[in-house]
Amino acid sequence: MDVRIGRRVSRGMLPLLALHTFSEYYRSERKPPVTAALIAANTLIYLRPSFMDPLIPSIDEVWFNPHLILRNKDLKRFFLSAFYHIGEPHLVYNMLSLLWKGFNLETAMGSAQFASMVASLLALSQGITLMLSKSLLLFFDYDRAYYKEYVVGFSGVLFAMKVVLNSQSDNYTYVHGVILPSRYAAWAELILIQMFMPGVSFIGHLGGILAGLLYLRLRGSYSGSDPLTFFMRGVAGALNWPLRFLRRVFPFRRGRITGRGTVGGDRRGRSVEGGVWRCHTCTYDNSGLLSVCEMCGTNRGVNGMSSFQWNRDSGDLPLDELRRRRLDRFGGR
Repeated sequence: MDVRIGRRVSRGMLPLLALHTFSEYYRSERKPPVTAALIAANTLIYLRPSFMDPLIPSIDEVWFNPHLILRNKDLKRFFLSAFYHIGEPHLVYNMLSLLWKGFNLETAMGSAQFASMVASLLALSQGITLMLSKSLLLFFDYDRAYYKEYVVGFSGVLFAMKVVLNSQSDNYTYVHGVILPSRYAAWAELILIQMFMPGVSFIGHLGGILAGLLYLRLRGSYSGSDPLTFFMRGVAGALNWPLRFLRRVFPFRRGRITGRGTVGGDRRGRSVEGGVWRCHTCTYDNSGLLSVCEMCGTNRGVNGMSSFQWNRDSGDLPLDELRRRRLDRFGGR
């Protein structure tokens, strides 16, 4: 999440981020290169290794500050501030969110279109945040609160990605313990974060949500690939080459099994966003790489539909029995 100026404190969380990222890429047949590059870029900028120090501006040079951006026409602050973080919790929270959203969106959209979308969302979220801050100054004389606020972080883009990811979803999801339709999750998170963490940038997160909505509107009114996607396709191909090389060196073939399930919503077993299919029997959302439901063992049918081979032992199974069969199926994992 975006936060105001604070003291940088190390809590040893970066190894956990590295381990989780490696685990996700290790277990997945598809290894999205753009998502990996974004996580690496944010992490390298935070770590500032000595050999890259001359190439990376200091954080004092890139704080997102509407007053300085408009006064100096400072594009460096406008674009680069999203890639800076003020502490390990700030970085790790954002990168774990990026890992999940990036895996789903890049797998569904393709690397070129995903890269184009991220670039568009970055420009839109920063631009909308800038306009909101300036408008509050002009119409309500909010000076210090928003127009001269100093913020950094990737969460404006992440909020926009959340809007895109959930735009066509009929599912329900949990947001900090509250269950609600997934397409409203970003708005609920905006309010709840502001209630419990008032030091974050409300305008930055709101700008991200509005950027996601505007992107969806623009994409809906434009048929075909946008010009930026053609450029990104070449960039994504270059980023994908090292991952293809690693895949040949380490030919992993394990399917990705995760516990990311949502509840309620459409019970028809159709595919949902991000290469996920819904079990017709228990409504659990499974990875698109699985052929059977991770929760109850129902076989996945054609086009993401699920089918169940009924027998005398498979009707109205208790939860303990379903769990035992799941453990047996996946070797106790």
